[in-house]
Amino acid sequence: MFKPLPLDAARHLPLWRRPTTLLFVMALCMPIAFNAWSALLNNFVIEAAQFDGADIGLLHTVREIPGFLAIGVIAVILFVREQVLGMVSLMLLGVATAFTAWFPSLGGILTITMLSSIGFHYYETVNQSLQLQWLPKAKAPQMLGWLVAAGSAATLVVYGLIVLFWEPLNLSYNLSYNLVFMTAGGATALIALFCLLAYPQFDSPTPQTKKLILRRRYWLYYALQFMAGARRQIFVVFAGFMMVEKFGFEVHEVTGLFLINLVINMVAAPLLGRFVAHFGERRTLIFEYSGLALVFALYGGIYWFSWGVVLAACLYVVDHVLFALALALKTYFQKIADPADIAPTAAVAFTINHIAAVFLPVLLGLLWVISPGAVFALAALMALVSLGLSCLIPRHPEAGNETVFSKYASRAPAE
Repeated sequence: MFKPLPLDAARHLPLWRRPTTLLFVMALCMPIAFNAWSALLNNFVIEAAQFDGADIGLLHTVREIPGFLAIGVIAVILFVREQVLGMVSLMLLGVATAFTAWFPSLGGILTITMLSSIGFHYYETVNQSLQLQWLPKAKAPQMLGWLVAAGSAATLVVYGLIVLFWEPLNLSYNLSYNLVFMTAGGATALIALFCLLAYPQFDSPTPQTKKLILRRRYWLYYALQFMAGARRQIFVVFAGFMMVEKFGFEVHEVTGLFLINLVINMVAAPLLGRFVAHFGERRTLIFEYSGLALVFALYGGIYWFSWGVVLAACLYVVDHVLFALALALKTYFQKIADPADIAPTAAVAFTINHIAAVFLPVLLGLLWVISPGAVFALAALMALVSLGLSCLIPRHPEAGNETVFSKYASRAPAE
């Protein structure tokens, strides 16, 4: 069970015990807790703790601190295998989510959110590393698309149950936030424990560097990660909050909107993986950020020109679909990276991704109180910066050809 097994030897295992299958089980497991928490969060904090825009900004700043500290994964994997760390982190996410409703106050919600966030961010750091180590480059875009679809399918089940049973069971059996959090969190923790015990420990072909590395040739990847983190915060923190605060969406209505996103993602994500494989990372990211700039500009118009709820809901769906194109950033790095750099750079990139996440939510939460439209206008500018950076990706990225400027650089040893 805990004896290391070379990745090449895994093809002789039963299908359900192979590394690719484990990636799919992990993709199914994490969303159960995380997305149940996300679906209920805005309504829970408003009803239980009377949060306003400043409070929700503070909550998400606290939630992102472990992401900023994801670089600590490099120190942990000196003593713990990445695969084990991923499973333990999933269990922490599940247990913390299960107890969320036990602490219906600002201080309690911040504390339990910090614990679940440690589990989520350390899991995500390790998961991204394992995906790039275990998936061959030729198949990575398509497989990553299918992994996104698998996560959407798991979330679809969670959201579907909430939509179907929240109102009737809340009236007849007092279905509470506590029951949903406990069920979803417990399921994630138990599945993670099963994965820890049932799967061999897979050894990647290339031993990973277990120290902090920052390479100059990865600078564009770092910059794109920073901007992706900033863009993500606008959507995660304020797009859903807008639907509740401005349009009065209830739990089952917010979750219904999530369901539409998931059904579309289940169909679109594998196709988007093929899109990346066919058109390349450069064109894919240019398309993504052009679309995001337009979406955020229209979000701002909803507040400034009082456009209606139908437009807001449509933009929310489009915004969510564009999220799936982020897999192009993963495959861009896979193509330019030294195979030994994947684990440490995943940790470094996750930290860079969360630099903006630590200060943006609380600052934009204060701006939200003054002008919600200005928050989305700022997000549109961020998307335009990302668009400019994506134009620097070469058509055929690889080690030694990381940016469009690489052909003008001297062929010195990569750093």
